[in-house]
Amino acid sequence: MRIYMQLPPIADKAPRFYHLHVQEDLLEGWTLIKESGYQGASGRVTREHYPSREDAMQALIKARDAQL
Repeated sequence: MRIYMQLPPIADKAPRFYHLHVQEDLLEGWTLIKESGYQGASGRVTREHYPSREDAMQALIKARDAQL
C-alpha cells in the first residue's frame, strides 16, 4: 500500500510531501518506508521493520493520521 500526501506551497517555498509505503522484505517481515521533504529537494527517508503485514499497516495508518 502507498500513500502520498502533499501540502500546498506556502509563500515562496516548494510544496512539502509525505510518502508512506509498506513492502515485504526478504526476511519474512514487512518494512514501512517513510519519505518526507520539500518537492524538488532531497528528502528524509526512514525505514521501520515489522514482523507481520498487519503490524506494518497499523504503523502506516498511525503515521498517516499523525500527518493529517
